[in-house]
Amino acid sequence: MKFVYEALNWASSFLKEAGRDENAGELLLRHHLNMERATLLSNLRLVLSEEQKEIFIHDVKKHGEGIPVQYLIGYEEFYGRRFKVNKEVLIPRPETEELVEGILTRATKMFADQKEINVVDIGTGSGAIAITLALEKSEFKVSAVDIAEESLQIAKVNAVALQANVEFLHGDLLEPIANKAEEGKIDILVSNPPYIPDWEIETLSPVVKDYEPMRALAGGKDGLDFYRRLISDMKELLNTRALIAFEIGAGQGEDVQNLLKQALPHANVEVVYDINGKDRMVFGELKQD
Repeated sequence: MKFVYEALNWASSFLKEAGRDENAGELLLRHHLNMERATLLSNLRLVLSEEQKEIFIHDVKKHGEGIPVQYLIGYEEFYGRRFKVNKEVLIPRPETEELVEGILTRATKMFADQKEINVVDIGTGSGAIAITLALEKSEFKVSAVDIAEESLQIAKVNAVALQANVEFLHGDLLEPIANKAEEGKIDILVSNPPYIPDWEIETLSPVVKDYEPMRALAGGKDGLDFYRRLISDMKELLNTRALIAFEIGAGQGEDVQNLLKQALPHANVEVVYDINGKDRMVFGELKQD
């Protein structure tokens, strides 16, 4: 293994045999060579140093064992920005970008006359949702909550690196928000909570279940525990005009929609499908001014 193309071919074969994503080798090599994809592909005959080869082989083998590529390189791209990630936070997914897009589109229509919009992100993890919303709309006053201090540390690092103004709060779901309710009610409540049913955890890829934090994955017997708690606790904290935005697991749309409708009979509740055709988001709009 001397050239870039040889390294890529070796990694692809190795990872295929290990049952991993064959394209991960390219991501790792781009990271170690600090190259964009186009630059890497135009330098296929570039000679790798011994040190570069050693580090690359080490990381490819680590991914072969199951460690997510994002934890090996230390970041993931989300909504055009780079977010630091480690084993204390869930790796942001492309589907969650669609949740953010859905919030931005609806907020523009719902709150066109508001100068300041109170946004709360529950279970913020890396801070990807909260930070992106804060950066995309200057009217958003964003608070983000997580039960794990370790996750909040990563989220704070990301907020500083991306120069986002987000208030981070430590606590269980809406508890820290209820404690400061005098500061104003919630206009937008967003959450991508743990939603995988307990029985399904063991069927997940080892890359997910063995390395990503279990507290960010397991959602109880039917995967709906956190939605029930959020929906039960949020009613007193929402403004009369409010947007609720949940990411959900495939197949949970109708159940989460029903939970929201029972709690907020006057809300317009919509299940939205992602780019892969799976029910992935539930939006609730309260408009009783």
